[in-house]
Amino acid sequence: MTETLQHAGVIREVVVHFDDLDASAVVHNSRYALLLERAVSTWFSEHGYSFANGRPTTEDMVVGVREFTITYNVPIRGTGPVDVHFWIDKLGRTSAVYGFRFLSADHTTVYAEGRRVMVKMDFAAGVPVPWTEDGLALVEPLVRR
Repeated sequence: MTETLQHAGVIREVVVHFDDLDASAVVHNSRYALLLERAVSTWFSEHGYSFANGRPTTEDMVVGVREFTITYNVPIRGTGPVDVHFWIDKLGRTSAVYGFRFLSADHTTVYAEGRRVMVKMDFAAGVPVPWTEDGLALVEPLVRR
């Protein structure tokens, strides 16, 4: 699904696989970060921002996770598609604070929700650096106002 929500952000569908489940056949808590990354990476890739030949296609792809917080509301039971809604709550000079929700297909159930803070970094030095103008323009539709 590529629905754009009125208040901010986008929704991307991800697929839960058997190896994402724990012994109780629910999505293991550690897999939510991976599923979120797949949804966000899909959106960036659709806009030409990805990794090719072992290198980022743009310097704005060199980022690190500073913080990841999640609240689990209802277990995701089993395999199959799940919608991930994500947006940017705050866009700084060198960082972005993402909000996210894992949703049922009909969007009536919020399985989990949280935030992820990303910091853009210099590839060689590993220190924070500002986003490019192109990168800022790209994520503008994700910013919640």
